[in-house]
Amino acid sequence: MRISQKIEQSAKDGKVWWSFEYFPPRTAQGLQNLLDRIERMRALGPEFIDITWNAGGRTSDLTSEMVKTCQGLIGIETCMHLTCTNMPREKVDIALKGAYTDAKESGCRNILALRGDPPMGKEEWEAVDDGFVHGIDLVRHIRKHYGDYFDIAVAGFPQHMNLPDAERDQEIQWLKEKVDAGVNFIFTQMFYDVDLLSAPAGITIPIVPGINPIQTWNGFIRATSLSQTVIPQALMDILEPVKNDDEKVRELGIKIVADLCRKILDSGLGIKGLHFYTMNLERGTKMLLEELNLVPRIETIKPLPWRQSLTPTRRQETIRPIFWANRTKSYISRTENWDEYPNGRFGDSRSPAYGELDGYGVWIKQTKENALQLWGTPTSIEDVSSLFSKFCTGDLSALPWCDQAPSMETSVIAQQLAKMNALGFLTINSQPAVNGARSDDKTFGWGPSNGYVYQKAYLEFFVHPELLQLLLKQIERDNNITYYVINKRGDLQTNTHSEGPNAVTWGVFPGKEIIQPTIVEAISFMAWKDEAFELGSQWAKLYESDSPAHKLIDEIMETYSLVNVVQNDFHNTDAIFEPFWKAGAEWEALKAKSANGSAHGANGKPVVNGVQRRLGPV
Repeated sequence: MRISQKIEQSAKDGKVWWSFEYFPPRTAQGLQNLLDRIERMRALGPEFIDITWNAGGRTSDLTSEMVKTCQGLIGIETCMHLTCTNMPREKVDIALKGAYTDAKESGCRNILALRGDPPMGKEEWEAVDDGFVHGIDLVRHIRKHYGDYFDIAVAGFPQHMNLPDAERDQEIQWLKEKVDAGVNFIFTQMFYDVDLLSAPAGITIPIVPGINPIQTWNGFIRATSLSQTVIPQALMDILEPVKNDDEKVRELGIKIVADLCRKILDSGLGIKGLHFYTMNLERGTKMLLEELNLVPRIETIKPLPWRQSLTPTRRQETIRPIFWANRTKSYISRTENWDEYPNGRFGDSRSPAYGELDGYGVWIKQTKENALQLWGTPTSIEDVSSLFSKFCTGDLSALPWCDQAPSMETSVIAQQLAKMNALGFLTINSQPAVNGARSDDKTFGWGPSNGYVYQKAYLEFFVHPELLQLLLKQIERDNNITYYVINKRGDLQTNTHSEGPNAVTWGVFPGKEIIQPTIVEAISFMAWKDEAFELGSQWAKLYESDSPAHKLIDEIMETYSLVNVVQNDFHNTDAIFEPFWKAGAEWEALKAKSANGSAHGANGKPVVNGVQRRLGPV
C-alpha cells in the first residue's frame, strides 16, 4: 500500500498517526535483535516504517532483505531508502528492478529517493561514473522507468529557512522541481525549532516532520552534528547542565521533544503525522509516545486476530487455521508459494506440496544454550508438566511450540491451563470463549471500530493415550464439543460429522459482512501435526541421545497424541474445562490405586477400561 494513501485516509479520519525509521545493523546478531525489536515496536502502532540505505556497502543488500521481512513476516508497511552515493546507473537499476520484482512478492510500494551523504572517509560528495548527480535525477529515473508503481518521497530541510534569502529561495525552488518531477510526499530532517517548519508556496504535497527523540547527551550531540541541525539555545540551557546524567537527559529530552510535537500538530499547517528517527532504540520512542498520549488504535496493530502478511498475494487473506497461532512465521513460510489462500486450508492432501516441511524447515527459535537455560533438564513427566504450567502463567517466556510469551488473552484462562498441565494435558495453544467483546477491547479486540468480536473456546495439547481415553469418555457426554485426535503416525480420530471448517473466531462490524478469520479443520490439522511432533523431537535432540531427558521427551513424542478441542457454546466460558477436570480426577485416582498396589492385572500393570496399561512414560 502506498504511504500517500495512508496519509490521505488518516486526514479524512482526522487522526494523528506516526511512523518509525530504522537502519540495517552491521552484524547478524544485531540484525536478528533489530527484527525482534521492530516486531515488538509494531505494537506501538506505527502506520509504516522506513529502512535506510548504506550505498555500495553490505547493508545495501540488508535493506532489501529487511524490507521483505518487515512486509511479509512482520506485516508492517515499509518504505525503502535509495541513494545516489556510490551508485552508478546500472547499480541503481539493479536495486530498482530488485525492488520492483520484490515488490510483487513483498508488497513494498514506497521509496525515499536521496542524493545521499558523502562516502565514508570523504568530506565532499562526488558523483560516480555514469551515476546520478542530484536527487531529482533519481526521481525522474524512477518515474520514467516505473511509472506510478512506487510512491516516491524526498528529504526536506527545515534548516534551509535560516539561509540567506537567495540561497533559501534556491533550495525551495529545487525542492519544488522534485515535487513537479513526481514526488508524493516529503520527510523532513530532524529539527528542534518549530518556527523553521513551513509549507513553501507552490508545494502542496504532504510534509512529514522528522522527530529525533533525545535519548542520551552524546547521541543527541552526535546526531545533530552529523545532520548539521541547529540546536536552540533554550534547549541547550536545559540539557547541558545534566549532560552527564543519562536518565535526566532522557527525562527532560522527552518533555522537550513532546512539546515540539504538540506545537507541530497545532501549527495550522495541517500536519497530523510524526516520523520518529528511532536510531534502532525502543525506549525513547515509546516514552515519547506515552508522553504525547498517542495510543495505538486496535485496528492499526490488529486488523485481524492474527498478523497479516502485506505481500500482494496475501493482502486479501482473511482466514487461517488456528494451529499456527503461536508460529506465524512458520505458517507464512510454509504457504508462501501458494497461488491463493482459499479458506485458510492446506488444500488437497494429494498435492505434492501437502504438508511439506523441507522447503521451510522446522526449528526451535532458541539457541541450544538459551533453550537449556529456559527448560533445564526434565527427567520426569512432572518436570515437563511444570514447564508447560509455568509458560501458561507467564513464568516462562517460551516453549518449543510457542516462540513468544503468552498473549494477553491467555491470562484470562492462565490458571485453568496451569491446572490442565498439572493433570497431564500438555497445552500448546488455546483461546477463551468470548461473547461479543467490543472490537477496541484491549484483551480481545481486533478489526475496525464500533464492532463486536466472538470466540469459541479452543484447546490444543499433547496427551497420553490412557488419559485421552478417559477424556473422550467425558467429551462424548457434551454435544457442544468437537475434537480431532492425531498421533505421530497420522492416525486421525474425530467426532465431527462436517467436512467443512469450524469458525472459532468471528467479528461483526458496521457496513461489513461477518468476518470469520480463524478456523479449525482436518486437513490443516494434519499438516500442522508434522510440525508439532518435529518440534518436540528437536527439543529431545538438545540432550545427549542416551540421557534421561532425551529419552523422556522422545517417548512423549512417540506415544502421546496431539488433540484439539472446540467448545461450540461460546456463551459458557467454563464449559470447555469440565471434561478435563473429570478425566483428570479419574486419572489421578487410577494412579493412586496403582501406587497402592490395587487395580492391577496379573502382571502387576494398572487396568484402564479392562485393559492392562502402563501409566505415563518412563
